Amino acid sequence: MKQETKNPIYILGISCFYHDSAVVLIKDGQLIAAAQEERFTRKKHDDSFPAKAVEYCLKEAGITPANLSYVAFYDKPLLKFERIVTSFINSWPHGYKTWLRAMPVWLKEKLWTKVAISKNLPGYNGPIYFTEHHMSHAASSFFVSPFKEAAVLTVDGVGEWATTTWGVGKENKIELKKEIHFPESLGLFYSILTYYLGFKPNSAEYKVMGLAPYGHPKYVEVLRNLIKIYADGSFALNKKVFKGFYELGGFEKALARYFGFEKRKPEDPLEQKHKDLAASLQFITNEAMVTMAKHIQKETGLENLCMAGGVALNCVASSEVLKKSGFKNIFIQPAAGDAGGALGAAYYIWHQVLGNSRDFVQKHCFYGPEFGDEQIKIMLDKKEVVAEHLADEWLFNRVAQLIADQKVIGWFQGRMEWGPRSLGARSILADARNKGNWQRVNLKIKFRESFRPFAPSVLEEDSLEYFDFVEPAPYMLFTAKVKKDDVPAVTHVDKTARLQTVNQETNPRYHRLISEFKKITGCPVIINTSFNVRGEPIVCTPEDAFNTFIKTDLDFLVLGNYLLDKKEVIKKYPFVPPQISSSAD
Repeated sequence: MKQETKNPIYILGISCFYHDSAVVLIKDGQLIAAAQEERFTRKKHDDSFPAKAVEYCLKEAGITPANLSYVAFYDKPLLKFERIVTSFINSWPHGYKTWLRAMPVWLKEKLWTKVAISKNLPGYNGPIYFTEHHMSHAASSFFVSPFKEAAVLTVDGVGEWATTTWGVGKENKIELKKEIHFPESLGLFYSILTYYLGFKPNSAEYKVMGLAPYGHPKYVEVLRNLIKIYADGSFALNKKVFKGFYELGGFEKALARYFGFEKRKPEDPLEQKHKDLAASLQFITNEAMVTMAKHIQKETGLENLCMAGGVALNCVASSEVLKKSGFKNIFIQPAAGDAGGALGAAYYIWHQVLGNSRDFVQKHCFYGPEFGDEQIKIMLDKKEVVAEHLADEWLFNRVAQLIADQKVIGWFQGRMEWGPRSLGARSILADARNKGNWQRVNLKIKFRESFRPFAPSVLEEDSLEYFDFVEPAPYMLFTAKVKKDDVPAVTHVDKTARLQTVNQETNPRYHRLISEFKKITGCPVIINTSFNVRGEPIVCTPEDAFNTFIKTDLDFLVLGNYLLDKKEVIKKYPFVPPQISSSAD
C-alpha cells in the first residue's frame, strides 16, 4: 500500500511600511530564506511592500504563493493607527504638519495591508495573521535561540503602543508580562538626540554609538532631567520637553536650553560638545538597559536572556547587560530591528499558534541569494571585463597575500547575510595590523566619517588570544576589550572592538581565507566592513558588487572564484567617485 506524503507547511513572514521591509520563509519550522527589500531595490531602509524579497524567498524554495500554508505580518496596523490618531489628538497642535503628511499614506496604504498582501501573493487563499509588534520581536529571538527557557526583553522606538516589553519564553510559548507604552520610549529618546547631533534618526543611531568613546559623559545629569530611570528599569520622559513625537524640530529650542548649544547641522563639523553628548547618551542608555535586565533577572531567576528590537543592536549597551545584569547567557537575533519582525511573526505562527515543538536553532545568518561562477561569468562577459579564475587551492592563499600586501578587497561569496551586518559573504576586507587602513577604508572606499570604527573578524579558535570575550560572537553584536596592540585598525579609541568570531563549520570559506592570512602573517584578525558605500545598501548581486568596485578605491574584487584587479578594470571603467549628500546614512 502506498504511503501518503505529508505536504510541507510553508509560512511567510512579512514586515514593511515603517522601515527595513523584509521577508522570511520557513518550511516545517526550518528557516529557508530571509532578505530585506533594500538589497533588491537598492533603496536604503526601503519601507515599501517587499515584493522583490517575496519573489526571492519563493524562488529559493521552488514554490508559488499557492503553496504557502500561512502568511504572518509583524504588527497590527489598526492598533498602531489607533495609537497614532490618539497621540496626535493628545499633542495637538504639535505635529499637525506631520499629521497632514501621514494621513494620506495611512488611508491609502498602511490600513490596507491585508489587501497589499493578497495583491502581491496571487494564488494564495490561506489565512493572514497579524502579530503584535513586540511579540514579533520577542519571537524572533527566543524561538530561534539555543535556550529551552529564557527571559525575553524587547526595546525599540514604538510598535503599536508598546515601546518596551519583557516576559518569559519556555519551550514553544512566550508570555509577555510587562509593557512600557508610548510616549515613554528609550528608542525614541535615542533617536531624538541622534537627530540633535546632526545624524539621521531611525537610521544613524550606530554613528552616535561609534562617536561616544571620543567624548566624556558631561551631560549625564542634564539628560537625567529629560529621562527618569526607575529602580525596576522603567522610565519616563520629561513631558514639558517631549510634548509630541511627530515634529522633531519642535524639540530643538527646548533641548538647546538644556545643553547650551543648538542642534548640529549635518554638514557642520563635530565638536567636543557633540562627542560629549554622544558619550552621555550612551551612558544613560547603558544604565537603562542594565537596570531593566537586572530587574528581569531578579524577577525570573533565569540564567538566559533573549533580546530584540532596534535598541538590541546597540552592542555597547548589550555588552554592559551581559557583564552586569546577572544573566549568564544572552542571545540577540542578528536582524534585531524591524526586519527581524518578519522572522518572529513566522515563528510565532509555527510555535505559538500551531503548537509545534522547537527543533531549529539559528547558527548563522546566510539566508539570502547566492550566485554561482556561471552567473558571475555571464555578468563579467556582459561588462566585457577580463577576470582571473582561480581554483580554491589557489584563491584563498592569493587573496590572503593581497591583504597582507595592504590591498583592500571586495569579497563576494555564497548566500547573502540576513540582517544589517556583513559577516564574510558581502564584505570589504583589509589588514587590521595597519592603522592607516582605518582612514583609507573610511574616507576613500566607504566615503564616510573618519571616526567610524571597524569590526575585526577573528578565527573563533584564536579569539581569546586577542579579545576579552569568552563566548563565540558571530554577529558583531557585542564589544570586547582588545588584548593586543598589533591590530590598531580595529581597535577603537576606548580599546574595544565590535567582535565577529568566524566559525569553520558555519562560515567555511571566510574561515579558510583568514586561516591563510594567519599562515602568512601570524595574525588571525582582519578588518571586515560592509560591502557598500555611504548611503547605499549592502550589495546583493555580482553586478551590485562590480558597480561598487568601480566607484571606490578598492584594489581587488573577488566574485566567487573570480579575481578582478582594479588596475585592469579601470582601463575600461575609469574611476569616478559617487556623489554622496551630507545627509546620507
